[in-house]
Amino acid sequence: MKKFLVVVDMQKDFVDGALGSREAVAIVPAAAEKIRSFDGDIFATFDTHFENYMDTAEGRKLPVPHCIKDTEGWKLNKDIAEALNGKKFTPVEKYTFGSVELPELIIREAAGDDFSIELIGLCTDICVVSNALLLKASFPEAAIAVDEKCCAGVTPEKHAAAIETMRSCQIDIL
Repeated sequence: MKKFLVVVDMQKDFVDGALGSREAVAIVPAAAEKIRSFDGDIFATFDTHFENYMDTAEGRKLPVPHCIKDTEGWKLNKDIAEALNGKKFTPVEKYTFGSVELPELIIREAAGDDFSIELIGLCTDICVVSNALLLKASFPEAAIAVDEKCCAGVTPEKHAAAIETMRSCQIDIL
């Protein structure tokens, strides 16, 4: 069985940049250790926006420019980048909360074998839950899990609510 780890948006702007939080900073060591010890293929998503962010639907509802492609805030947190160094991983740019490309990439990498998927990252209540639900809808029989100690939400309350939503949708919570 193949094992996949999806590292969701562990970018500087979400850790300690424009939309960072102390909760996000606090999960970095556990997330980096998870990556270092993971034996399988890794996908790392990159929330990706452009200079016109404020003119987008998301920008109008969340008027905080972040993860503008090729800026420092768009890059992976340095500890996460170091943990990925030497690992086989596929970067996945996504332009909204969930990546519709991710299931296709997983199918290609699985090459017909059974597989499990584990997710970690930021923010639990936006991009982690969006990707987890997309993956569950795409692969209803696959084992899909989220490691809650390697995730942080916009607030601790929203993190907890997203964890419960995923649990309700039969995603395993580690």
